[in-house]
Amino acid sequence: MNRPATGRLHDRAWPKRVPHDIPRLETTLWENLEISARRYPDKPALIFFGRRISYAELKAMVDRLAGWLERDAGVKHGDRVVLMLQNSPQFAIGFYAIMRVGAAVVPANPMGRADELSHYIADSGAKVAICAGDLAPHVIRGSEQLDEGQRLRHLLVARYADLMPAEPEPEDRPPEAWNDWLAADPDLPAWGARWADAMALAREPGPYAGKPDDLVALGYTSGTTGKPKGCMHTHRTIGHNTVAGALWSHASAADVGFGVVPMFHITGMQYSMHVPIWLGSTNVVLPRWDRELAGRIISRYRVTTWTNIPTMIIDLLGSPNIASFDLSSLEQIGGGGAAMPQAVAEKLEKQFGLRYMEGYGLTETAAPTHSNPSQAPKLQCLGIPFVGVDSRIVDPTTLKELPQGETGEIVVNGPQVFVGYWERPAETEAAFFELDGKRFFRTGDLGRVHEDGYYFITARLKRMINASGYKVWPAEVETMLFRHPAVQEACVIAARDPYRGETVKAVIVLRHEARGRTTADDIRNWAREQMAAYKVPQYVEFVDALPKSGSGKVMWRLLQEKEQA
Repeated sequence: MNRPATGRLHDRAWPKRVPHDIPRLETTLWENLEISARRYPDKPALIFFGRRISYAELKAMVDRLAGWLERDAGVKHGDRVVLMLQNSPQFAIGFYAIMRVGAAVVPANPMGRADELSHYIADSGAKVAICAGDLAPHVIRGSEQLDEGQRLRHLLVARYADLMPAEPEPEDRPPEAWNDWLAADPDLPAWGARWADAMALAREPGPYAGKPDDLVALGYTSGTTGKPKGCMHTHRTIGHNTVAGALWSHASAADVGFGVVPMFHITGMQYSMHVPIWLGSTNVVLPRWDRELAGRIISRYRVTTWTNIPTMIIDLLGSPNIASFDLSSLEQIGGGGAAMPQAVAEKLEKQFGLRYMEGYGLTETAAPTHSNPSQAPKLQCLGIPFVGVDSRIVDPTTLKELPQGETGEIVVNGPQVFVGYWERPAETEAAFFELDGKRFFRTGDLGRVHEDGYYFITARLKRMINASGYKVWPAEVETMLFRHPAVQEACVIAARDPYRGETVKAVIVLRHEARGRTTADDIRNWAREQMAAYKVPQYVEFVDALPKSGSGKVMWRLLQEKEQA
């Protein structure tokens, strides 16, 4: 099955029975669901607090929602639709229904607030949004604060509880604190509709006309200027890593996955939704992380594969009930977003016989461009270039390839790399360059290649904070902090965190009248209402002045170096 070696260093570590490349895909992501529903109609596709949804049921619900989007909301081929839900059947149904009518999904972080949503709506040009009941007030406010021509025209609001059992079994029962938001059913404006009502209409969508090169997802990643930008992905770019991800992990229709990494995030989107649907496997979905519920789910459903972030493993192993959980069914476990601590990985292997496989990728690359091979994973390591990927280390200034062992910028070429940034041609051009006749994407991460072909990250060329896998761009947080009436200046840097790896710290100069009156808690509490929780500064330091260059620019590196000292 393996193709001839490529002549790269990592060929020595290439996993057995995994091809170096796969053929160019000529089908769409929607067709993956259609095929699996025909192949395994009665097989559970999703399990949600004990509710089993078969592949035939999943496709039927997707068709109904697609019919409503097309006939009642006026969604057409090429439109963009905002999708804002936690992990749930409704997220998968919404995503595939949007694709069914030929539109593109704008996946929004459920932790986002009105100002953030306003940007997604206005920048993407979306006129329709689908969200959960507890998130509807943020979406409504985000739309209504826009100019009339930029506002949403339709909002569809779902209740998670509608696709849950009326009385979940004890092993499936969510924490009591979740009940309110799982069943949230808010008042809606005239342009809002309820999911259950839309599905009851049983609309039939028109013929499917999707093509492999159609825009399918517009995932927003924050930029250095503070304005998030949309990464354009097609069925081909996402589809490549869907197929490659399954091949790399030797996955099959017999697998049972655990979908707890957020589906709006590219990693969760791939491994908690697209890969299982392509395979026809079963995925147990959890909308939020809870270690006790996670332990029960893995035990009850005999989960075989689990993509996660290291903080989840750390938390699960710290449970006082860990001895009561049966993790013996797990065959593959791995993820990324943050480095797995060696002590935790050793405990995982010694106690449960599991070797954690770290990977590396970005929103721009539809998740992995590098991954550790299952037979020889390394810790705190990106792994080796993924299926179809050509990765190099280049000088960030000259863009010339550097010899093995030298530190430079990690660049990648491959079928999973995005098309470009939505309506930002200059930023798209700056993100790519030509090398050896290929178009390489600049990751902005600095790293080196070991003599055996494994890649290690050493630093970031771009100013970015990685908090448990969530990417935080300081400029975006600074822009929002400047709106606080007490803030005169702000500089955001990374601070060490024993759980997240990194977290957000704000160094603030207060206005004269606010000094001695405004506290760090005041700043944090205000920030929680303005931005996603992972962007909120966990640490706030007040200073009399920020260090500045001769040209007046804030010297953030000095503050960062001081913090790291």
